Amino acid sequence: MASPAPGVQNKNRVAILSDLNKETRHLIHNSSMNNPGARPALNKSFRDHTEQQHIAAQQEAALQHAHAHSSGFFITQDSSFGNLILPVLPQLDPPSPAE
Repeated sequence: MASPAPGVQNKNRVAILSDLNKETRHLIHNSSMNNPGARPALNKSFRDHTEQQHIAAQQEAALQHAHAHSSGFFITQDSSFGNLILPVLPQLDPPSPAE
């Protein structure tokens, strides 16, 4: 049996991350409803995790758009300049010397 296409796998991952994010928000909301005087504790690691999920979703959208509108090949990678995706150039073998 063949594995799903990379685009389908990435869509599934984004959907799962989105569902987890919604469930986390729902749990935080319910805990604050059970204890009305308490503020939901959002620590730095939770915010970082949520931000990473958001960036992953943006990278996926940018990657799908690039593949749909370009004949090139792109990858997702953290960039010092804030780029969500980077183009990949193939390495060509040098021509063999003529004998």
